[in-house]
Amino acid sequence: MADGNGGPGAQRAAALLLGLGAEVASTVFKLLGENEVRLIAAGARGLRKAQGAPVTDALKTFVDSMERVGGDAAAGDEMLREMVELTHGPEITRRAFDGVMAAPMPDEALGPIADADPESLAMVLAREQAQTVALVLSALSAEKSGAVIAFLPEKNRPEIIRRMASVESVAPEVLREVRQALTHELQSVVAEGMRKVDGKGAALEMLRRASGEQQTEVLASIEMDDPALALDLRNKLFTFDDLARLNDRDIQALLKDLDPKQLPMALKGATAAVKDKFLKNLSSRAAQMLSDDLVAMGPVKLSIVEEAQGVIAKAATALAEQGKITIVRANEKML
Repeated sequence: MADGNGGPGAQRAAALLLGLGAEVASTVFKLLGENEVRLIAAGARGLRKAQGAPVTDALKTFVDSMERVGGDAAAGDEMLREMVELTHGPEITRRAFDGVMAAPMPDEALGPIADADPESLAMVLAREQAQTVALVLSALSAEKSGAVIAFLPEKNRPEIIRRMASVESVAPEVLREVRQALTHELQSVVAEGMRKVDGKGAALEMLRRASGEQQTEVLASIEMDDPALALDLRNKLFTFDDLARLNDRDIQALLKDLDPKQLPMALKGATAAVKDKFLKNLSSRAAQMLSDDLVAMGPVKLSIVEEAQGVIAKAATALAEQGKITIVRANEKML
């Protein structure tokens, strides 16, 4: 609408409200927040020093009205002040009209918090209460707050958004307190080069290198506190690429348990070792047909290939739990 220094845009807005009259202007002020009121207050103050009447055709009604009352801009300033006080109360009026330059806009009050990159800011906010996060995001631009919330834990987003929806205005003093509390943490994040890590991936790698007995013990312990996590780790512990370590007899047992239509799709993105393992355990005719299918197969979405590989890996895990095949771990040797 206008800048915060009483520039032409702010003056035009103030002039228009004066031209509309007290009743209409009061209704308009009820729809505005403190930031907009502060801008109009700046425009009203600027009208005192304005030279001439540089207004657009849309403000002709206002010009006529001002001529009828003598164009008293100082009186207009007082009139706007009274209207704001009626609609927003004395405190906002005082901050808007008596301290226009001193009261910073929300993004200015946040200082370095507002300028931080979204991921770093999200890492800091992830440790805060939902109300604090909502206050910060509400004071940012829609684009910036959207980028930040995308990095926050998904389970926290509904509560944060709910609280954001109830925020109508934030006093600059509150934002300054938030800035002081978060700036040090943000600086630590940047200075220490903190970054997201794949903790689950690292845990899986450690489990893969553990013995079968150790894996069972660790997963059973995790399952007591977090069954969903334990199930996820079990499903990912044995991957499609691990099939290359199965012996020929176990591969043949697995082939009998598979849907023949899934194998070509799964082998589309398989390593050479896995492909060779399956091809050599098929009859010559079946191996040739599978090879031909792989050559003739066009581009396939990675998600479809991964889904087929996951189904086969789970089938192998199920057979192992039934004692029908033996899964060889990465750190195990067969004699």
